[in-house]
This record gives sequence, C-alpha cells and structure tokens, in this order.
Amino acid sequence: MGKGIRSVKKMQKVITPAAMQRLDRLAREKYGIPSLILMENAGRSAAEEALWLLAGKKKRAVCVAGRGNNGGDGFVCVRHLLNHGVKAEVFLIKGAKELKGDARKNFLILGNMGCPIRFFEGEKDAPALRRALGDGSLVIDAIFGIGFSGAARPPYDRAIDLVNHSRIPVLSLDVPSGLDALNGRAAGPCIQAHTTVTFGFSKTGLKKNEGPRAAGRLLVVDISLPWKRP
Repeated sequence: MGKGIRSVKKMQKVITPAAMQRLDRLAREKYGIPSLILMENAGRSAAEEALWLLAGKKKRAVCVAGRGNNGGDGFVCVRHLLNHGVKAEVFLIKGAKELKGDARKNFLILGNMGCPIRFFEGEKDAPALRRALGDGSLVIDAIFGIGFSGAARPPYDRAIDLVNHSRIPVLSLDVPSGLDALNGRAAGPCIQAHTTVTFGFSKTGLKKNEGPRAAGRLLVVDISLPWKRP
C-alpha cells in the first residue's frame, strides 16, 4: 500500500458533521459515487495508516466496531490488514442483526474470509476483549462516527473503557468514539486515540474543547469526495 491518499494541503478545511453528511449525500446523488466506494476508500486509507503504525511491531490488530457505517469502515480496514498479513479480529458491539447496507456487506465479506469475529454485549464478554487487547499491537476504533452525540451507554461505555486501559495505540476512524464531532465535548467515556484518521475534511469537534486531546495525531485523508464546500 502506498501513501498517496494521506493528508494534503487542499483538504485542510474544517466542517460540521451535518455539512459532511450533506457532502456525502451530494457525492452519491449528484456525482453518482456509490456509498460502497466511499466506505472502501475510507477503510483502505485507515488500513494504510494502521500498517504504518504496526511497522516494526507484532502484526496483530483488534477492531472494536459498532453497527453503523463507522463499523463498516472498520470492516474494510480489517480486510486490507488481513490481505497484508496482519492477524486481526473483530469485536462487534451487540449482534449482527442490526447491521445494514454497506456495513453489512463488508461484515459478511470478513466472515467469508474467515476473520475471527466476536460479539461484545457486556461484562460477560469483557475478559475476551481484554485478552485480545493484551495480545494486540493496535486497536482500530470503529464504534461511533460523526453522527454520535450524548454519552455512550452500555455496553459501548464498557468497551471504550477497556480500549482506553489496553496500553496499546488506538487508531480512531473519523472521530474518537464518544466524542461529539460538532462541539468536541465528551459527555461520557471517550476513546483516547494515538491517531485519528478523519475522512474528507476535518470536523469541527476535532479542533476544539476535548477534541484535540482525544484525537491525538490527526490525519485528514481523501476518500474521493467532490471538491466542493458543502
């Protein structure tokens, strides 16, 4: 994997989550860019950064994913890591029944590839996640995306707590889970990332209040959105 889709100068705009959602819709409805392609580009760019973070380390990653499109980005990321020889497993918070659309498609692909997939539904699953994190070299945070607000509820709060106590680097996709991407506030548990790969444009919440600390090192990557201010 090359580094051709990492941050570039013309991408350094900061927009609200609502504006990003409008731009995403514009890409699909006006320009005809399928949402599956946008998810593929997001996950692949995250995998590039994950491989960079894993350089010189044991090639083992743990993806903790939610049921929305952020989880779908994580599934794509894991697929590319597997294809590059990284041992990776997924912990999906709650079950797979509510996965829909592109996220479900990419989840099923991982299953067809034989990727280890576990379900995290609460405290009874904490030992398994703790063990996996203890044996890993990198966590892929794909729990919540830019649509999240409020405080993480069970079992999401417990998963976030376990990740934060894992003592291995965390790569957050788009925004650290638990952070409000609009105002940069965390009303409850929030991932403390080593690196955050945010897609298309930086989000307002990554630049203020608790955002910079939670995001860690911030990279803005191109996912082939049209270059138009939403």
